[in-house]
Amino acid sequence: MNRRIAIRNMALILGSAAVLPSCLSDKGKAVVQLKHLKIDADQENLVNNLTETILPKTDTPGAMDLGINLFVFKMIDDCYDKEHRADFITGLSDFAAEAKKQLGKSFNDSTAKERVTFVSGIDKKSKDEKYKDNTKLIAFYKMVKDQTVFGYTTSQYFMTKQIVYELVPGRYNAMFPVKSKATA
Repeated sequence: MNRRIAIRNMALILGSAAVLPSCLSDKGKAVVQLKHLKIDADQENLVNNLTETILPKTDTPGAMDLGINLFVFKMIDDCYDKEHRADFITGLSDFAAEAKKQLGKSFNDSTAKERVTFVSGIDKKSKDEKYKDNTKLIAFYKMVKDQTVFGYTTSQYFMTKQIVYELVPGRYNAMFPVKSKATA
């Protein structure tokens, strides 16, 4: 009886050891599970770094601290139609290629200062009507930027710490002084 238990336990240990490396490997797998968008880990990191570049951490929390990067993915996956999601994926690839071309390395591998310089250039081009070379890249950038700003301005942090939001009609002050009106 003890030999059977020992053999069974040994088989479990060896089977677990064989399966464990594949369970620990996250290479190429995205952390965010989406219904419609198919992205890999590098693309997810690029969007995460882009949101952090748009809304960096200063004395206030940045996009990653507030989970805005996840909000961007969720909004684009759930609220955009098929055509815009396709533009997002195409623009994401174009953005990565343009970053590699201008920076000499991937957007994820560049420093924060290099990212800010690159994103500032893309932002200027997005506002310029003459820049029609890569509309998918501009569409991607605008989607991410719009959703980052929207996510930040509707976040719990912003609504409770930055602006104090009060429902209409406001507070009731029962001890408000009333001036008596003199009759003439």
